[in-house]
Amino acid sequence: MALTTTSGLDGVVAATTALSLVDGERGELVIGGFPVEELAEHATFEETTWLLWHGDLPSTAQLDQFRDELASCRELPESTLALLRDCARHSVDPMDALRMAAGTVSLTSDEATSIVATMPGIVAAYDRLRRGLEVVSPSPDLGHAANFLYMMSGQTPDAARVRALETYLNTVIDHGLNASTFTARVITSTGSDLVSAVVGALGALKGPLHGGAPGPALEMVFEIGSASRAEAVLRTRIEAGERLMGFGHRIYKVRDPRADVLARAAERLFTGAVDRSLYDLARSVEAVALKLLEEYKPGRRLQTNVEFYTALLLHGLGFGVELFTPTFAIGRASGWIAHAFEQRRVNRIIRPQSEYVGPRGRRWAAAH
Repeated sequence: MALTTTSGLDGVVAATTALSLVDGERGELVIGGFPVEELAEHATFEETTWLLWHGDLPSTAQLDQFRDELASCRELPESTLALLRDCARHSVDPMDALRMAAGTVSLTSDEATSIVATMPGIVAAYDRLRRGLEVVSPSPDLGHAANFLYMMSGQTPDAARVRALETYLNTVIDHGLNASTFTARVITSTGSDLVSAVVGALGALKGPLHGGAPGPALEMVFEIGSASRAEAVLRTRIEAGERLMGFGHRIYKVRDPRADVLARAAERLFTGAVDRSLYDLARSVEAVALKLLEEYKPGRRLQTNVEFYTALLLHGLGFGVELFTPTFAIGRASGWIAHAFEQRRVNRIIRPQSEYVGPRGRRWAAAH
């Protein structure tokens, strides 16, 4: 059988899915049948998770029961907290701490609800421990997004902050067969458990080529500092051959639809804030960057991507740059699990071929 080698598996269809459609040419993202623009801004995260896991939105009774199930699974085992304390003493990167602690979920359960319920608590607990603060116990009375904000700060969040985070988590919950999702499906295809699939996906997400760009996008805005400096700074970067973080996407050849959703969410969040200067600066930087990219790289269609407004929104919620990727993982975990469920239903172990290009005909010599 003749083999065809495709670097990065570009153009190779490895699975069928009913979870999300990513159309890069049209700038379209459909999640569970809904355009992301419609779903992300209106649904709760529990509703979106249920949609991906069950194929339809929950009834009121199903939603109430699902919320209660998630709330009942939030408490972290003492062994998990002990691990996180040890990670804090060694100044472990938050994504490494999340990867290690996520594996401890199987001490109590391998259920999907337990994985999704505990991930925000792991991120929040570790963030507080590394800052020398005590861990905040979860609240059974708050929804998924609200409880995460509560465990981060110890204060019940207002509705605007909850809606902003909920919109973000919905926006990133699934995005086709990306590297981390493919990893989760490969692990699931072997017959392994959900915790292993999620931990493997976290390892893939940790790589900067997949989950590590929102921070630099915000740092670029901070470096510019003033709208009057935007053109000079960005021209210098482009002429030096540097990439403008937050612009361009491997899949989307037009504007990333998630960027529009998060831009609106950020505007609502910052409009309610006392100081919206950072939001105004970011919009100015975006406008100049798009103008210069078209000037220097005409026809490349380098548009704003999800990373640019992810950084702005999460910063507005009070999250440090080091928490951007872990927070992304909190949203994407529901999508990973949905893909694991889908893989299980039609499973065949994922086993691609490789093409050997090494030497042949070598012989072993007794003295060498």
